[in-house]
Amino acid sequence: MSAGKKIITQNRKARFEYTILETYECGIVLAGTEVKSIRNGHVNLKDSYAVIRNGEVFVCGMHVSPYDHGNIFNQEPLRDRKLLLHRSEIRKLIGYIQQKGFTLVPLELYFLRGKVKVLLGVAKGKKLYDKREAIAKKDSQREIDRQLKESFRV
Repeated sequence: MSAGKKIITQNRKARFEYTILETYECGIVLAGTEVKSIRNGHVNLKDSYAVIRNGEVFVCGMHVSPYDHGNIFNQEPLRDRKLLLHRSEIRKLIGYIQQKGFTLVPLELYFLRGKVKVLLGVAKGKKLYDKREAIAKKDSQREIDRQLKESFRV
């Protein structure tokens, strides 16, 4: 974790469902009340994904709750939000998603030097046996940690 990076939320389900091949840090276009709501932690990345339309990248399905004191300035919670990337990065992403089985998934939302950033991952869906393998590995690691803890206790 770099200095000054304050994680707001993570998409843990994405790391389980997909194999992440490459990540990109990108800015996001938000309204003022959305930033305030995100600062309070009222954001959810579950079931969100990114699409490329007309050479621009948008994140869809990201839920930002309306700000409590936002009145008329509040935006729609599930609206598509534009991501800010360099043109060369967008061309690379287009190359990835034109291949079968690849998708763009937001992995993290965080503050970096006062700006909201999105960690966007190029992902390939895992098969059921890959998911089972990940669960088995996690369980075995938990069991090893438990055994180590008990051995140090004695």
